[in-house]
Amino acid sequence: MDADSESLGNKDEVHPTDRLATFIDALSYDDLSKADVRTVERAFVDTCGVVVSGMVERPTTIALETLAEPGSVPLWGVDRGTSTTDAAFVHGIAGHSQDYDDVSWGMSGHPSVTMIPAIFALASNDDVSGERAIVSYVAGLEAQCYVSAAINPSHYREGWHSTATLGTFGAAAAAAKTLDLDFEGTRHALNVAASMAAGLKSNFGTMTKPMHVGAAARSGVTAARLASGGFTASPEAIDGDRGFFELYAGNDPASLEDLPDLERPTALAEYGLNVKKYPCCYYTHTSIHAAERLADENGVEPDEIESINVVTSPGPADALHYSDPDTGLEGKFSLEYTVASAVARPHVGVDAFEDDAISDPAVQRVRERVTWEVDDSLEYNDTTAHLRMETDDGVYDRVQDVPPGNPANPLSDEELGEKFRRCAGRVLKEKAVDRTYERLDSLRTVTDVGSIASNRN
Repeated sequence: MDADSESLGNKDEVHPTDRLATFIDALSYDDLSKADVRTVERAFVDTCGVVVSGMVERPTTIALETLAEPGSVPLWGVDRGTSTTDAAFVHGIAGHSQDYDDVSWGMSGHPSVTMIPAIFALASNDDVSGERAIVSYVAGLEAQCYVSAAINPSHYREGWHSTATLGTFGAAAAAAKTLDLDFEGTRHALNVAASMAAGLKSNFGTMTKPMHVGAAARSGVTAARLASGGFTASPEAIDGDRGFFELYAGNDPASLEDLPDLERPTALAEYGLNVKKYPCCYYTHTSIHAAERLADENGVEPDEIESINVVTSPGPADALHYSDPDTGLEGKFSLEYTVASAVARPHVGVDAFEDDAISDPAVQRVRERVTWEVDDSLEYNDTTAHLRMETDDGVYDRVQDVPPGNPANPLSDEELGEKFRRCAGRVLKEKAVDRTYERLDSLRTVTDVGSIASNRN
């Protein structure tokens, strides 16, 4: 990318959106490190696994029954096809329906689940290689982190769901790269996307949260396809007067000086991906892991718990709104319920968030004894959790810096493979699970990405 990046000139002389579109247009597989490629392959494994698992969740089946029009684009684990945009929509909902998809602090949300459904939707009707899909993913991730750098954390604090808003740009950039749009087409796709980005944190704990992801994936595909046909948008819809940056920044002004230079791909190396071990809000994961470890290491039984106190950074307080959840979806956004589940259950898995699991007497007894406070001296998204557990026999403390799946504490390939098989096995037969895993895990060698989700090859 060296020759193309030189044309960007001084950061202050080029519109931020132009810089981003130029970067996406110029990005090639040769610009990626081996570590980048491997991280993206793992992201495809993880995301496709949770998409398949989510195909039987109620938000997905409702979307299928009420909105998905008949078409030729295959749907994971379903004996029917739909349109390109509806495939992105349905798979986006499925991928986020269990809140089991990855996280990046580079965009304060879930980066993969908006982009991979968009890439697969377009690949189903075109010959898209694994290398091209990987490059499209990186383009989308860089776009999300780039836009985020100007407006977060204020954007998220003010109530916007970054996965929905920034994910729309990620899906548009990934779709533009998948369609091989040039600079002009990519710029129009991004600026069209600026008028389609939406999603409110007030809908956390409901079916609308995963719908945010489906809408972002569908909007990204729509924006790129329109641009491919000559559709136009203002070149300043993102960075101009009353553009996306200004309107979505929240109380803090947009910080254009914080935008990356985009001389080369950096988001994966700088932020990595946080792969989830538990199917619930990532803000709960450090506390879950700390509670599991304390209980296991000290032989604590649920009925021995007198109290559990958790101290976290401010970020979790902006997302975890249900101290006494009534539904499984609310339980995913309850620190009290998830910590109690960590003590009262062998594993905090998908079944912990079924509606009938919420009222489990053993879990509820512990939940009533969990208290939580915020340490305002910690940075907003600091993942540290200090957990104190008082029992009949003693008091146990643990400070957990990062949860499992964090780039500093990643899931092994074996653990990731087990997660994929556990998720995909809810829907696909064993042979299909193994075949799909093998192709995703070696995505760089695949010649036809669309065939992975269909009966081709």
